[in-house]
Amino acid sequence: MRADASTTIHFLLASRQCELNNLHYLLKSGELVGKISRLIHMLQCERGASHLYLGAVDASFGAELDKRQHAVDAGQSPVMDSLAQLERRAAALPQSSRLFSRVASVVQALSQLAPLRGQIRQRTLAQPQIMAFFNDIIRHLLALVSEVTDTVAEPAIARALIAMLSFMQGKEYAGQERATGIAAFAAGQIPDETRQKFLHLIHSQERCFDTFGDFADEPSLVKWQSLIIDSEFERLRRIACTGTATKALSEQSGLRWFVLSTQRIDDMKLIEDGLEQALMEQCRLRILSAERDCEDQQASIETLMSGQTLPEQDFSVFIAGSGDPASLSEGWVHGDGLRPQLGRSLLALIHQQDRRLQALDQELASMRQVLDERKQIDRAKGLLMQHQGISEQEAYNTLRRMAMSQNKKMIEIALAILTITDVLQSKA
Repeated sequence: MRADASTTIHFLLASRQCELNNLHYLLKSGELVGKISRLIHMLQCERGASHLYLGAVDASFGAELDKRQHAVDAGQSPVMDSLAQLERRAAALPQSSRLFSRVASVVQALSQLAPLRGQIRQRTLAQPQIMAFFNDIIRHLLALVSEVTDTVAEPAIARALIAMLSFMQGKEYAGQERATGIAAFAAGQIPDETRQKFLHLIHSQERCFDTFGDFADEPSLVKWQSLIIDSEFERLRRIACTGTATKALSEQSGLRWFVLSTQRIDDMKLIEDGLEQALMEQCRLRILSAERDCEDQQASIETLMSGQTLPEQDFSVFIAGSGDPASLSEGWVHGDGLRPQLGRSLLALIHQQDRRLQALDQELASMRQVLDERKQIDRAKGLLMQHQGISEQEAYNTLRRMAMSQNKKMIEIALAILTITDVLQSKA
């Protein structure tokens, strides 16, 4: 291939087309995330119904369990169809190995549903085992969504995906809280281990919803902030967290807990659906914008090749280099008589595209930094909770007080704690 103006133009257009192809891939990935969201919700419903079925003294909840199982079976087909499309679209991408490893884990987990259901019907499994299985399959599905999110190089779409993933994770902790409460109320007692689990699930929800709040679109955030938690739900939650009012622990209370927590999760699903719509809208808007950019670039190149000058051509790229744009003309004159103006204009187009891509990379890196800092702060909180025997909120307040007293950021305090811990562990 000869290095000339036509080759330069070919690769400029190829760069734009790659962006457009990637956006179409993200659109399909967004559709997959939406289908996974619905399947997870159905699995959460089946998990709750399974606990309700096992906790009942008779088989009166068998019909509800049948309904939830049929819904999960129906929800699997769209996900599997999208995974097959994903394989055809993403097989050549560099991140495909990890992506398809996640897919394999999801498929394997889903294949274990049938034998599990048989054991539930026969009442041969304890509730903790059932909880562990459903938690595991949902964890694999969320990990697949996380893998998709990590590969996104478009900031607006990445924000929408991070908001939706964080909300899905928080909703999953709410689902685990519902299932834990059903088992606890049906058993008629709440041991210390179960109370600690309740507290952990509540704090985990808050952490996920905090991240969601940082990245969500305004309408979804308003809906979340306007969501009112039922006072009776809060009363039952306090009973579960303290275990003080043991008279309230009964099968009937467990049923009421199921109804109230289910309503809360169903309300969350409506917000999650809104996040999915926002994600798809971002994908479609970016595709339209990229298509217009491709058309504009093609028109600009056709104008240049016809011998005309682009209006208000930006040659600021040359100021930091050789000073005078005209001084670069000799480097763009070849044996075929390439016009200096064409060479300078093509170089300006290349520089313009490079600057735009660099700005996108910087915005994406800033988002990733925010998420990474959250993870480090969470790790530091976990260490404080473990070594000082305090709650998550107390650990967070401790980090904040330390940061204020030392006039530092919380991330700096968190990193210092993690560094000291690593040093002590290496010497142990």
